[in-house]
Amino acid sequence: MDRSPAVRGRGIRKSFGDVVALDGMDLDVGAGQVHGLVGPNGAGKTTLLGLLLGLAVADGGSLEILGTPVGRTLAVPEGVAGFVDGPGLYPSLTARQNLSALASLRRYDAGRTTGVDDALEQVGLTDVADDRVRGFSLGMRQRLGLAAALLTTPRLLVLDEPANGLDLAGKQHVHRVLTGLAAEGTAVVLSSHRMDDLAALCSEVTILATGRVVFSGPLSKLAAESGELDYRLLTSDPEATRRLAAETPGLRVVPGRDPGQRADADIVVRGPVPALDELVVRLVQAGVALRELGPVMTPLEAAFLALTGTGAEPAQTDQEDL
Repeated sequence: MDRSPAVRGRGIRKSFGDVVALDGMDLDVGAGQVHGLVGPNGAGKTTLLGLLLGLAVADGGSLEILGTPVGRTLAVPEGVAGFVDGPGLYPSLTARQNLSALASLRRYDAGRTTGVDDALEQVGLTDVADDRVRGFSLGMRQRLGLAAALLTTPRLLVLDEPANGLDLAGKQHVHRVLTGLAAEGTAVVLSSHRMDDLAALCSEVTILATGRVVFSGPLSKLAAESGELDYRLLTSDPEATRRLAAETPGLRVVPGRDPGQRADADIVVRGPVPALDELVVRLVQAGVALRELGPVMTPLEAAFLALTGTGAEPAQTDQEDL
């Protein structure tokens, strides 16, 4: 399988008047990789996605897509597909008609109706293939936009908030499609504020803040560098758990309760993973049953807040991003 870089950017700069959207950023995305873009509104994610799709041109720096240098024209190599700010669809046409029209407009093989049907099946829209798009929910429109991108058999797929508006079944469909494409060698670049989706899908992430890269690399590196995190425990003996946690070197019990914490016997402790492992051993030795254990905040969420300087979890939409 070809593992050459699908995207290679160096010193990319882009401004809109006096507003600097991208300030000398670098980006590397390998073939067969799902790469996530994370950042607060205004960080430059949408601008970057637009450059990758040929919707805008950089003011400076160099950008190669699928091995081809991208110059100062609104063009990208064949094999690039995706959408920014939601897919463009014809509301008066059915889902099937939308894809057929797109195939005809872009001069795909008009006789490849199986391609249209296959794309609809992949994203779970077969049952509504002949329904008009004006009646589709936001999540259904997102899935139809993904189906449109699949018509091109892309080597680079660029998506902006692909899980926006999806229910559980729709999200599972999209996840299966994206992981399947990556397994076949397609590079996927997606922007999302949904940290759970990024953690489940991405092998690497790039965190942006004010147009600059503050982290880029594997999620495993983020986890290793996260240091102390908060973990919620539910055990059979809360009092013993609190005492053992206080006695475990490197751990401390977090006082008070956050709004999302249950009102029963949950306890939150803070510390590095080795200290948490030691607490688990002590609980077992003391005969305390550990019923639940999980991070209050994932390493990706913690890194996002620490590296971007934001004091709250990211919003669920990206409409204000540049």
